[in-house]
Amino acid sequence: MLLLMANVKWDVKEIMSQHNIYVDALLKEFEQFNRRLNEVSKRVRIPLPVSNILWEHCIRLANRTIVEGYANVKKCSNEGRALMQLDFQQFLMKLEKLTDIRPIPDKEFVETYIKAYYLTENDMERWIKEHREYSTKQLTNLVNVCLGSHINKKARQKLLAAIDDIDRPKR
Repeated sequence: MLLLMANVKWDVKEIMSQHNIYVDALLKEFEQFNRRLNEVSKRVRIPLPVSNILWEHCIRLANRTIVEGYANVKKCSNEGRALMQLDFQQFLMKLEKLTDIRPIPDKEFVETYIKAYYLTENDMERWIKEHREYSTKQLTNLVNVCLGSHINKKARQKLLAAIDDIDRPKR
């Protein structure tokens, strides 16, 4: 999936109305997972809590992978960010038809990351300090790719230093 996401052109000039193929590929995997789970449950009873745990883990992994894919983006326009939102909304809409799991695990993790693309320099520094759930790489990408085009070098270095300060206690 990360390879499919890497092939997407995120620095588009106009807002797209069609989602990207990585969304379809991911949904196809979930459809296959659903079929296999149903086939197994015909032979062996799968308790609902077990089925729910399987779904939750798979969805959480998918959502974490989506954020990782977005963190690998090298160039992104505002229209590209809108495309990320379109892709994720399409994924959620189709996923919710496949499963009764609510709320969708780590939905906010993805949405919060996408919305961070729109923050100003000052808001981004506060956001970085408040959102320790994201990796150093994911935070660094937000600064370099998203804000990189409209902040100066000094401001970028200040934000990267804030990320480094957060990362330091983990070492």
